[in-house]
Formats: sequence, structure tokens, C-alpha cells
Amino acid sequence: MNPDADKLWKAPRWALAVLLAVLGMLGPFSIDTYIPAFSGIARSIGATPAEMQQTLSAYLFGFAFMNLFHGALSDSFGRRPVVLWGLAVFTLASLGCALAETIGQLVFFRALQGLSTGAGIVVSRAVIRDMFPPAQAQKVMSQVTIYFGVAPAIAPIVGGFLFVHLGWHSIFWFLVAVGVVLFAANYKLLPETLHVDQRQSFNVRNLLRGYRELCSDPRFLLLALASGVPFNGMFLYVLSAPAFLGDLLALAPTQFFWFFLLTIGGIMAGSWASGRMAGKVAPKRQIRDGFLIMLVTSVVNVTANTFFAPHAAWALWPIAFFAFGWALMVPVITLLVLDLHPERRGMASSLQAVIGSTANGLVAGLIAPLVMHSSLGLALTSISMLAVGLIAWLWLHSRWPEIGRKVASL
Repeated sequence: MNPDADKLWKAPRWALAVLLAVLGMLGPFSIDTYIPAFSGIARSIGATPAEMQQTLSAYLFGFAFMNLFHGALSDSFGRRPVVLWGLAVFTLASLGCALAETIGQLVFFRALQGLSTGAGIVVSRAVIRDMFPPAQAQKVMSQVTIYFGVAPAIAPIVGGFLFVHLGWHSIFWFLVAVGVVLFAANYKLLPETLHVDQRQSFNVRNLLRGYRELCSDPRFLLLALASGVPFNGMFLYVLSAPAFLGDLLALAPTQFFWFFLLTIGGIMAGSWASGRMAGKVAPKRQIRDGFLIMLVTSVVNVTANTFFAPHAAWALWPIAFFAFGWALMVPVITLLVLDLHPERRGMASSLQAVIGSTANGLVAGLIAPLVMHSSLGLALTSISMLAVGLIAWLWLHSRWPEIGRKVASL
């Protein structure tokens, strides 16, 4: 924690949480905003469905690759410059997407978007721990989680509205406007939270040593898996929304909002509960409760889809409860990741994001297209994503039972 933290931000804590949360949601929001316009973009620029899929893959792999470096750069040069440069590049890349006339141009600028947007989510996590002691950091992280989880749910709604009323170019012009507003807000408001004494020297040997320390630490890898992979148990349904809601549940497009409303409600409720537990409940117990909720929900979901035809009256609720369990535990695990190596919080946040975004990319590009037309396939894949995170947590718990045992201090 920065020893001068109380001097860096004079406004209410919630205001900083909002600023960091919007930064954190930029990445997932940009992934899904243009998905409803896939067919329209393909017709407009003469692209095949496979070529349109490349625009999504280019973004996701660019996002995953650059996440390796955002945190390390912020550990050396400070949090603020990395955020501002990331927002500037994102704005220019969004402008390129809006003006793109060929599929090759769109793929290139989507990749550039992906390379830049990771700065927000990676650096915002490090800023939180720079500014707040553990219990307060958990409360702020819970608030940020609300926005992070909400972004993939509301992005298709916004993108669909813009596409229908203003055409597909308007989606990227909207992202240009978002980039400009965020750059101005962060240039004016975001303080430099990395203390000068905590900066790492920027050289290849030091960077490689840091990556080696983190990647050879099984505690870090297991915590990163426990936090990053279960998210896809919920994200899978967001990616599959047109097929799941329209084909399997026979909902009209005007009824899709029920799915997003319930999912967002679960995330908000879980994040609120996580913040309320900060400083009162041991992290280990909170993580256990989150995984237990997700596991019970997933088993019920698989059972119901095995014996009954999917119906909107019950098929949406398991996703909402799963979202609640995920939001309850992920702020705590994220803080445990950042505190394993306090001197390299930026790099730790980077590598944690890489694991999560790599899983997101695999689900979006490979897994979702294979299972989105089967309700049982979706349920089984969702519980498989949860199983990866749960096994990682149980393994960590058995090897290092002291991790997360103490209640976070205020």
C-alpha cells in the first residue's frame, strides 16, 4: 500500500471505485458490443462468418498477449501513464474500426483494440491495492466486480440498439466517444498511486526474473485458475445468448432482457454481499461459500436439463445464482493474488488477467460454437469451467491451508 494514499485521493472512496470500475469494464464491454452486428457487418464489407470470427479472435488474443506487459510496465513507469496510453491507443483503434472498409482492416484494428484495453482492468486492480488496506480494498474490489461482470451482459444490448437504429459503424463511433471521455476523466482525476520507492527497474533481466517468480509459484497459478476460469461458466451463456435464448428457450428478442436482468442482479447481489463481509468473514470461508453456491447451482442446472426440456420459467435462474456465487468469491481471490508478491502487484494482475482472458478466448472461439445449440451441452460445459476453478482452490487449500485464514484488517 502506498504510504501516502490518504493524500492522493480526497474525494469519497466510491468515486475512485467508479473511476476504476469503468476502466476495468472497458475490456469486456468492447468484446461484446459489436456481436449483435456480426451479420450486418459481414454483409456490408463482404466477409464470411469465419472471417468475422477472426475479428473476435484477434481482439481476444491481442488482449491476452498484451496483458503480459501492462502490469509490468505499470510497476516500472507508474500506473497513470500506462492507463492513459492504453486509452489513447484504444480510442484510435476504435476510430480505425469505425472507418474500416475491408475485413482485413477490421481485424487489424480489433487486434489493436485488444492490445490496449487490458491496461484498464490490470492497472485498476493494482491501484486498488496501492490505495487501500485489505478490508477496504475488498469492498472497493467488490464494487469494481459489479461493473466488470455487468459489462458482458449489457454490451450486446447497447450494440444491438445502435446497430438497429444507426448501423454497425455507430457501434465503433460510440466506443470512440467512450475512449475520449475515459481519457479526459483519467487525465484529470486519476492520481499516480505507485510510490517511487516501490518502482521496479525496467530491464529485460528484471522482467524475466519477475515472470519466473510468479509462474513458478504454484500458489499464484492455482489462485489465478480459481478466479479466472469459473467466470466462463457464466460468460458461456452470454456468448451463446442468441442461440440459447432465441432457439432453445424460444424467447423473442424483446424478451432477452430478462436473461441480462437476472444475471446482472446476481452479480450485483454477490458483489454487495462480498463487500459487506469484508473485515468480518475470513477470505477462505467467503471463497468456500462462493464455490458451494456455484457447485450446487451447476448440479441442479445439469440435472434439470437432463430430465426436462429447457423453459424460460426455470432455465434462467441457475445462471443468476451462479453469477451470485462467482461475484461473492472473486474479489477475495483477486486480493490474495495481488498480496502474494506485493512488490510486483502490477505484474501479478497482468498474469492473472492473461489466464482469465485466455480461457475467455478459448470459450468464445472454440467451445461456445460447439455447445450453444444444446441446453445440456451448455450446462455440462458450465460445470466443467467451475470444476477447473474448484479443483485449483481445493488443491491450494490442501497444500497451503494458512492462505485466506485471517480476517482482512481494516
